Amino acid sequence: MPSALVLVHDAVPGRGEREVGTVGPALAELGFDVLVTAFQPGAPPVPDPGDVDVIVVMGSADAAYDDTVPWLGAELDLLARAIGHGTPVLGICFGAQALARVLGGTVARAPRSERGFVALGSADPDVLERGTWMQFHDDAFTLPSGAQQLARNEVGLQAFVCGPHVAVQFHPEITPDAFAAWLDAWDEAGERAALEAAVDIPALVADIAARADVTEAACRRLVGRFCARAGVTAS
Repeated sequence: MPSALVLVHDAVPGRGEREVGTVGPALAELGFDVLVTAFQPGAPPVPDPGDVDVIVVMGSADAAYDDTVPWLGAELDLLARAIGHGTPVLGICFGAQALARVLGGTVARAPRSERGFVALGSADPDVLERGTWMQFHDDAFTLPSGAQQLARNEVGLQAFVCGPHVAVQFHPEITPDAFAAWLDAWDEAGERAALEAAVDIPALVADIAARADVTEAACRRLVGRFCARAGVTAS
């Protein structure tokens, strides 16, 4: 059975698993043994990237350019070793930014934040279908040398492919429960009031719920194409 490592960035036990959303089930449906963990105290040990078949790096409230983040160095090192091993990486939001950085791109504050569902095209539908995807980010990344741009809008680069690796700025994994886990984290960090001033959270919650079936199916196709393109399938 192939194995998938899913890296999350939440120190609260159980909440990171909720934030994985539809990515975990999509991998499990493809026959992967899925390990969800983090570079956080009490989390299961993070395996060597050469010992897993694919890696998915999820989003984070932290910035991929902020070297004061305690666990960032270890995560960037893991991604560098994954690239060296040839282990395919799917980076989502923060994960995409971290992957871009390791591949030689840059990460910085975006010209504006994106919140909510955004329609994107695609330069290669065999990797990324055009569609409407959930965005929730403040930062942006540049295209690494040798990578192929998949999607871009006026805010910046939205997706790229580089060898077996795929990076997407948006959140294909979003579900009502995953977003509820984000809300729990924002409440705990005392950040919810600022976010409510920037976005209509009840409206976004309703939009996520209304689109749940469509976004789940789109995530399943994205994960399936990533794995098929990388040549990693269940035995």
